[in-house]
Amino acid sequence: MKKIYPIYSLFLLLLFFQTVRAQEVPRIPINTVVDRVQKYFGVYPLEKVHVHFDKPYYAVGDTLWFKTYLYHNPVSYDPSKIAYVDIINGRDSLIQTLRIPLKNNAGSGHFVLDPQVMKQDNYRFRAYTKWMMNFDVGYFFNKIVTVGDAINKKLASEIVYSPEGNKTKATIQFRDSKGALLAKKKVTWEAIDGWDPFDKGKSETDDMGRVTVSFSSKDKEMLKKGRLIVKVDGESSMIGDFPLKNALAESLDVQFFPEGGDLLAGVAKNVAFKAVNTEGKGVKVTGKVIDSKKKVVVEFADLGLGMGYFNLLPIAGEHYKATVSVDGGAERTFDLPEVQAEGINVVVSKVDEEAIQVGLVASDSYFPKIENQPFYIFGQMNGQLIYGAQATMKNASLALSVPVKDLPNGIIQFTLMSPQGKALSERLVFYDLAENLAIQVKTDKANYARKEKVKLDISNITSEKLMSSLSVAVIDETKVPYDDHQENGILSSLLLTSDLRGFIEKPGYYFDKEVANRKQAMDALLMTQGFRRFNYDDLVAEKYPQVNFMPEQGIAISGTLRLNTGRPYPNGGLLLSIPARALRKDAYTDKDGRFVFQDLNFPDSVKVTVNARSNDNYRNLVINLDQSYYPEVDNNNPYKANDILNIDKQMVDYLANSRNEFRTSNLIDEVTVTASRKEVRTSKEFSALSGLSMADHRIEGDRLNGCNMLTMCLNTLLTGVTYDSQTLKYYLTRSYNQGSRVPVQFFLNGMPIDENTLNSIVPMEIEAIEIFNRDDLGTVSRLYQNDGVVSIITKKEKPKGPRMTLAQIEALLPKSNVVDLYPLGYIKERKFYMPKYDTEQSKSTNDYRTTVYWNPDIMIDETGTIALDYFNADGNGKYKVVVEGIDNAGRIGRTVYYYNVK
Repeated sequence: MKKIYPIYSLFLLLLFFQTVRAQEVPRIPINTVVDRVQKYFGVYPLEKVHVHFDKPYYAVGDTLWFKTYLYHNPVSYDPSKIAYVDIINGRDSLIQTLRIPLKNNAGSGHFVLDPQVMKQDNYRFRAYTKWMMNFDVGYFFNKIVTVGDAINKKLASEIVYSPEGNKTKATIQFRDSKGALLAKKKVTWEAIDGWDPFDKGKSETDDMGRVTVSFSSKDKEMLKKGRLIVKVDGESSMIGDFPLKNALAESLDVQFFPEGGDLLAGVAKNVAFKAVNTEGKGVKVTGKVIDSKKKVVVEFADLGLGMGYFNLLPIAGEHYKATVSVDGGAERTFDLPEVQAEGINVVVSKVDEEAIQVGLVASDSYFPKIENQPFYIFGQMNGQLIYGAQATMKNASLALSVPVKDLPNGIIQFTLMSPQGKALSERLVFYDLAENLAIQVKTDKANYARKEKVKLDISNITSEKLMSSLSVAVIDETKVPYDDHQENGILSSLLLTSDLRGFIEKPGYYFDKEVANRKQAMDALLMTQGFRRFNYDDLVAEKYPQVNFMPEQGIAISGTLRLNTGRPYPNGGLLLSIPARALRKDAYTDKDGRFVFQDLNFPDSVKVTVNARSNDNYRNLVINLDQSYYPEVDNNNPYKANDILNIDKQMVDYLANSRNEFRTSNLIDEVTVTASRKEVRTSKEFSALSGLSMADHRIEGDRLNGCNMLTMCLNTLLTGVTYDSQTLKYYLTRSYNQGSRVPVQFFLNGMPIDENTLNSIVPMEIEAIEIFNRDDLGTVSRLYQNDGVVSIITKKEKPKGPRMTLAQIEALLPKSNVVDLYPLGYIKERKFYMPKYDTEQSKSTNDYRTTVYWNPDIMIDETGTIALDYFNADGNGKYKVVVEGIDNAGRIGRTVYYYNVK
């Protein structure tokens, strides 16, 4: 990135010294503290990832389009050239990982919601770089993307939970795929925690297709992780699957956060509060603070989303409580933090274009103990130390003016430290007075007809026009309605949520200029939300995080070449070949037998061969490839609060349109088929596995072409399964990351096998491998005490031919000096389809598209303008244009524009 902010290019550090001589010399000089903190910021640059999707939700059969942006602070290093996007289902199982090449800090991709693989669910898309894996996964990009199903799903449902003492009642209404009520149908149900049911029963739907079941809800932990499985009499696919976390009894939790961390006796300052329900979402509340004599000290109300703040002057020895009510209902009482007789905090009084007014305040009883003592105050932003001062406390309060000219927008973290280098108090401030990337969108008309051509002009109206990378999505908002406050756009993502831990409800709310109190609401959020990218105490003590991954500059395949005795083989030659790319590359081992092939470029699912046969004694050589590491799935991700419970109801109109679109795209007039239909074998044909539902993932046998050792290929191909080299067992990644060591059970053509048998299976004879992450009916797990199933299905035997020769038999044996693998390559390129309606015949076709236009590869040069054109779809109403982007200076921008189609 070009650096346009002087404070970034020169690293401005302000040192503030009081004129009064300190009576105590700091135990750690400020220069030492600055050096240690700056060492961290210089050696550990900050990277953030944002993903722009073409629309907020989808249906099975859609193609999901996205663009990945990399934001990094301008230090001297080569930023990552690869980003990763994980697709994780509602059970925290990894479905797929996509590898995105980055050019100019951006890269585009897509994901086909294959009807044979994807099911209706709330999926989580998680994005990061390998460099970000060195730090807390809580700062990865996360977005819940709801996917409905109007193609495969034969059962539509709506569920409502209601507590009844130690029981919970669930009322479910069922419809078939055409919307007809399923009346007088027998149902069986189980409430399960993992594989084991903790309650179950039978019932029948009424005339309206409704059934009510009641199950135990004593153990709240079971509800948090459990699911309700309901099978409707009829086809095996008519199974309702509902998370039980929504069955938790509604509760209210209110917490109070004094500015700077403490309620200090005799010091008046703001106290922020946060009121949330069971799901972690904000609740509109009013309340009042009372003292021990029941006297009302102050009244308060939230600013929106359950958060706000009030000013309080605490009195020493006093105990404060707050009575809070929701929508004028019954009052509940919550304790405020205890009043501290002694302490010192950092506070903020004013933010303007020139400076931020920061104060140090101490309680009256504490001031005599720290009079004339030096304290340190630091400010950091986006991994850059922007302010440092040594301040001597001459009075109980001290004001500092922190210059902010030339700073970009974002969160500034102010930290107060003792003379011993211990962090005492913290305050977060959002600065938004700098210039963002200003994007202007115009169309040649305000109103259009259906399928009419649209001319779209996009301009960069920023004062200094630099090269900028943009992505543009145009959707028919009538078909895809969405609250823009829910959207985590590029501004809220890179300036807010990427710096805060935990769930941020409606991040777009804080960036909507139509919200009058958005700045006050932002201040309340920052006083109540966690921020712990690093710990100053650790930095002063020179405890730095361990670096396991460097910023990737390209795909690399590495490993060790050894003799079959185990000794490393130095100066050995290896050849890497990728037939699909006509690529051949040489490498030689170092003194420790290590080798690496760097800067490789190949798409996903291609065969890569590493060959050591050029060496004289190649028969005695063994190639050991390094394992690829990816982050664990954090199953406590707070963004599950955005999950939709009743997808069928909430997406009813979108799913109806999806059904029409799928039929239009896939159905043709009746024809006579003379060719034979290829028979596809599945696990359903084996009686031992017939009780399992649809496979969570299926790997076709052609992906095993060239695989000599099945286990080596399984380690890279088994989606959502982890191999433990210590136990030599395979585990569901979700359960393994939670500490479970219950292995998956392998089956070969419906017969149970153990891991030792795997390499006796010839990969070329495998038709498919199916992975089952769950066993709703327990038909397998109860018998084999397993957690998950991997079913290997071989091709049907052909008539026996002549006996194999010795050479043919040797060719089938696994070779240690030649390794075939299918590593994770770059996502394959695909262009968004844009129809042209320039003839009457073309206009006669039905166009049910919801994403009307998607372009992730827009580059605006110094001229600052680009012209685009496309054709509208059939939908009437408002069309929404969303443009996001970043320029060479790191400025980011987002613009939403509307036009009408009649």
